[in-house]
Amino acid sequence: MDGLEGLECRIVELEIQSALQEDVITGLNAMVAELRQTLDLQQAQLRLLYGKLQDKNSDAQEPYSLRDEIPPHY
Repeated sequence: MDGLEGLECRIVELEIQSALQEDVITGLNAMVAELRQTLDLQQAQLRLLYGKLQDKNSDAQEPYSLRDEIPPHY
């Protein structure tokens, strides 16, 4: 019966390991989904900023410069 008990013990260990791996995979999947959502939001914000910059450039006669954005106290 030692062989059968040893086999059962190995199966239980494999089931435990499998359950832990499933938990890790589920957590990683949730993290990837959250990061993807954050990335999508940041890309949308970047597109908005780029659009505003292009609009500002098209209205001005001279090229846009970041120096124009420096607050007056600098």
